[in-house]
Amino acid sequence: MSAESGNDVSERRVQHPARWVALTVAVVVAAFAVVLATQVSTDPTAAETKSQLVGKAEPKFSLRTFDGQEVSADSLAGKAVIVNFWNSWCAPCQQELPALKTFYAQHANEPDFAMVGIVRDDTTQAARGYGISEKMGWLLTPDPGGAAGLAFGTRGQPETYAISPGGVVAGALIGPASTQSLDSMLAAARGQA
Repeated sequence: MSAESGNDVSERRVQHPARWVALTVAVVVAAFAVVLATQVSTDPTAAETKSQLVGKAEPKFSLRTFDGQEVSADSLAGKAVIVNFWNSWCAPCQQELPALKTFYAQHANEPDFAMVGIVRDDTTQAARGYGISEKMGWLLTPDPGGAAGLAFGTRGQPETYAISPGGVVAGALIGPASTQSLDSMLAAARGQA
């Protein structure tokens, strides 16, 4: 064996461990990428669109409608309830209003159903005027001090919650509702009676 061929063999031995190290690192990085891809949400706003209340007891609240009628978790017990947080100046609230009106008209005469609109971040005068001008026939109530909004953990408006007759939050929607989403939420609330 010549000296030159002996050097080639020793160079190959040195290169081989470097290749194995590089290959091992590549496999570890690829495995780590797969784990991250399957465990991390691809939607950075996912936590902002979900409520931690679903499946838990409804928050206790006690409010008065614009005309003085008491509305509370206790007064609505035994009914499937849709609670919608809204205000008069909110564009997405205005966007969902036709769906709320249609949905309410379909269910208003059902004895086991109630719908409550709780005003969030608006003046009583503006909200009352808007409710009257838009012929919002469901229970509408201001939220003095924001107690109900805090109890529900609201982050904005519109936000809608479905409460079962047994007092469990059966569904939540952050953002504008559609008639279909409201029907689904009501069905979920009735399914948890």
